[in-house]
Amino acid sequence: MDENKIYPGKVGLQQRVLPAYRVAFLEALAKRCVGGLSVFAGQALPVEGIEPAQGLEGAGLVWGRNRHFQDPSSSWYLCWQSGLLAWLESWQPQVLVVEANPRYPSTRQAVRWMHRRGRPVVGWGLGAPPLGQGQGLKSLLRGWERLSFLRSLDAVIAYSRRGADEYRALGLPAERVFCASNATAPRPPGPPPERPREYLGKPGVLFVGRLQARKRVDTLLRACAALPQALQPRLVIVGDGPARAEFEALAKQIYPLAEFVGAKHGADLGPFYAAADLFALPGTGGLAVQQAMAHGLPVMVAQGDGTQDDLVRPENGWQVLPDDLGALTDALCQALADPAGLRRRGAESYRIVAEEVNVEAMAGVFAEVFSTVDRG
Repeated sequence: MDENKIYPGKVGLQQRVLPAYRVAFLEALAKRCVGGLSVFAGQALPVEGIEPAQGLEGAGLVWGRNRHFQDPSSSWYLCWQSGLLAWLESWQPQVLVVEANPRYPSTRQAVRWMHRRGRPVVGWGLGAPPLGQGQGLKSLLRGWERLSFLRSLDAVIAYSRRGADEYRALGLPAERVFCASNATAPRPPGPPPERPREYLGKPGVLFVGRLQARKRVDTLLRACAALPQALQPRLVIVGDGPARAEFEALAKQIYPLAEFVGAKHGADLGPFYAAADLFALPGTGGLAVQQAMAHGLPVMVAQGDGTQDDLVRPENGWQVLPDDLGALTDALCQALADPAGLRRRGAESYRIVAEEVNVEAMAGVFAEVFSTVDRG
């Protein structure tokens, strides 16, 4: 795919919600849509804890009204987006991008609206992992609904190579499935910090993220405490959240070397990345992983939905089983015992985000797909 590809037409992009971390990608995509880009999105439920985007500079942004049925964590969740068709009538996109999720019935209306006018629709999604077993009729209905919706699309862009493979395994034609590795940050503007080949004192491990249970900072604390004393690192935890007091209390009991510095953003994060030797994220999420890699850090993350697969490889880090204290401890021990290996992996981290996984490359894939499906 050509990351410098330009699409001459007008593009509409639908999202259930528009999180703040998507802004960089959408601004990069807007530069490749000569006819303009307009984004339609609604608001998340408070329970989701999603930080919403405040606006877009290079693209239009139209807010709809999300009508939620049940909680997003429920297998019966549905979301109806009021105002979607009115936005399409007003914007008249030549290509429409929608979330590849059958749980939004209003999206089906949008697909039909586009197809009646002979215009293509591109789905964008995580993939199509196997549905839960033992659910009988419910599982069959969900599977049929998912396949029916995906087949109604003219192409599908997956967040990762694993996701693309899942779409193909489901039966979608290979020539209609594409991969744009999920990126949240631009290409690094400068070189990474220079680090000495050997540690200057204790090695430094860095965590950056919201302090909540699913981030598994407690597991990270226990793993550091279980290391041989010579390898026990300075553990710096950047962030705030509902579990901070709990994590701090645990650190006082089992790992007083941990330092909680509170929430930091933007340029204030730079010194923490520069002072670290390894970035660790033992739980879910991971927006800071690409930032860490841009600062030349090797990364250690929990295995997830596949979006980390294209980013975290044996050459630049480690993926460990989630909630597996032994696996995390072993991986930390291996990593911290080899400072020269950490430097090699850090250099590869930087190369990956500079050359392969960044919002510019991601936008280039989208623009090329638009040109592929729009034969008009």
